Amino acid sequence: MALKIIGAGYGRTGTSSLKIALEQLGFGPCYHMAEILMKPRHIRKWLDASNGNPDWDGILGGYQSVLDFPASTYWRELADYFPDAKVLLSVRDAESWAHSASNTILSQRMHDLTKGTLFGEMIDKTTRVHFGQEVPDLETLKYAFEKHNKDVQAGVRSSRLLTFDVKEGWNPLCKFLDVPVPETGFPRVNSSEEFDEAFSFLGTTKGRRALEGAYPL
Repeated sequence: MALKIIGAGYGRTGTSSLKIALEQLGFGPCYHMAEILMKPRHIRKWLDASNGNPDWDGILGGYQSVLDFPASTYWRELADYFPDAKVLLSVRDAESWAHSASNTILSQRMHDLTKGTLFGEMIDKTTRVHFGQEVPDLETLKYAFEKHNKDVQAGVRSSRLLTFDVKEGWNPLCKFLDVPVPETGFPRVNSSEEFDEAFSFLGTTKGRRALEGAYPL
C-alpha cells in the first residue's frame, strides 16, 4: 500500500482530528505520533531516520497517510520517496500554536517524563533539534513554526499542496483529495486538557516501557 498523503504540519495543528477525518475519507490507516507509543519498535526506526538511514517502507508500510511529528520533520524526504503522494500542511495561528505546544508536546513536563529514555532521544533528534532548545520558549516556537510552514509552501508545488486549518472543515480537504463531503461534522478531538491523559499514561509502568522501546508493552 503506497502512501497517499504526507502530513507536513507540526503536531498540535489539529492532527488528531485530521487523522480521524482522513480515515473517515478512506485514507486510512493514518500514521500519527501516537502510533509510536503503541509500536515502540518504531522508536529505533525513527532514530535510524534521524541518522540518515530511513526505512520508510518499514515505518509506513501498510499506511495510506501520515501526520504529526516526527514524520512532519521529514516532509522533503517523504515527498521525494513517495512522489505520487499529496502534501497536507496543517496550520493554525502561530501564537496559539506556540502556547499549545509549550503546554503539551514541547513542555517541561514532557521533557522531564521522556528525558533519558529511548523515546526522549528520538524526540530530541527528530523534533526538539529544530527548536535549538530542550524546552523552547514561546518566541522560539513561534519563529520555528512560521519558518517551517513557509519552507513547506516554498518547497512543494501548489498543485500538490494544501495548506489547511481544521477550522475550515470538510470542504477544502475533500476538494483537494477529490472525495465527497461527508454528511457528518468534522472531527474535533485532542484538546490540551485531553493531553493530560497522555501524560498520565507515560507515568505508568506500561508507559515507561513504551518510552524505553520495550516490546511487548
